[in-house]
Amino acid sequence: MANDIKYRCYNFSLDTVRYLKDKNWNSFSSIVAKQLMRSAMSIGANVVEAANSSSRTEFKRYYEIALKSGNETKYWICILRDGFEIKENELKLLLKECDEICRILASSILSLKKKN
Repeated sequence: MANDIKYRCYNFSLDTVRYLKDKNWNSFSSIVAKQLMRSAMSIGANVVEAANSSSRTEFKRYYEIALKSGNETKYWICILRDGFEIKENELKLLLKECDEICRILASSILSLKKKN
């Protein structure tokens, strides 16, 4: 399971980068795009940090941070979708994958809390 979430986060980051790099952003929408890229990559970075943590508490904390980054990422995707009226299927797929990753992280966090 741990490798699955790392793999999904890595691919989600790559999909986000690929989606954003090919767009012709204006100065205002580029701010939102950069925020989206930062938060999307933060999810995977924190999951990788969790894998190298020295305690269960530290592991859980990194997952909590990854979940917060995931929620922030969903926010930025929705801002692009609604604020800039981008209705592309790719954006919908990014939102769906981010939501699924967040659900996995939340479930893992709950399991870790029950074990304490």
